[in-house]
Amino acid sequence: MVAVALTIAGSDPSGGAGIQADLKTFHQFGVYGEAAITLLTVQNTQRVSRVETMAAELVREQVEAVISDIPPGAAKTGALGNAAIVEAVADLARGFPFPLVVDPVMISKHGASLLSAEAVEAMKRRLIPRAFLLTPNIPEAEALTGREDMAEAGKRLLDLGCQAVLIKGGHAAGEPVDVLFTQDGSMSFPGRRVFTKRTHGTGCTFSAAITACLAQGNGLEESIRRAKRFVQQAIETAPALGRGQGPVNHFPSTSVL
Repeated sequence: MVAVALTIAGSDPSGGAGIQADLKTFHQFGVYGEAAITLLTVQNTQRVSRVETMAAELVREQVEAVISDIPPGAAKTGALGNAAIVEAVADLARGFPFPLVVDPVMISKHGASLLSAEAVEAMKRRLIPRAFLLTPNIPEAEALTGREDMAEAGKRLLDLGCQAVLIKGGHAAGEPVDVLFTQDGSMSFPGRRVFTKRTHGTGCTFSAAITACLAQGNGLEESIRRAKRFVQQAIETAPALGRGQGPVNHFPSTSVL
């Protein structure tokens, strides 16, 4: 049987982030990828000039169509745009028999808003409680909890109802350390700092890699470790594409998988 994963996210026409990054990542892990589009962007490595959200019912119908025919072993969310889409996905997630990874994408690498204020509240009330894993970076964790400290933020996010939280440490000083929080405690996943501007799509790629591993039947810790190795090399070997915030390499050596 072929492992299947679903991404519910926005489109990046430059190919570095969003559903394009997710599908490339699924493919690298040997996972069949499905995608439900939540929003369209006009962007490249230098800027985001337009964001248009889909109708919430259209998003719902996309998801229902694929899971009724080719059910995934795991799914993830990316940029959701507005409260109506967040609530539609949350309603669907109530019936998901597979793990859901929620990447709470709020702002693009270029500073464009990808989640309205009302949608943030809807995410906290409706979607996060349905998440098997939540994967915020430090600014997103702070925005969701009002806490700068990773441990405090992790606890507050668990209190919202998700089963596990992985706070990504790339925005902290020093070597980047991601920390997984569960009801049983915490676990650190250290990485190597790479001084580069070619990091577009890092968060999408990381959460997609975790989702792909979960779809293959891996446990949470092993999925994070495999995804971490993949993203580390994707950053270290990023191609020189674009004149701005370039994309990571979605075709690193298969030895890291």
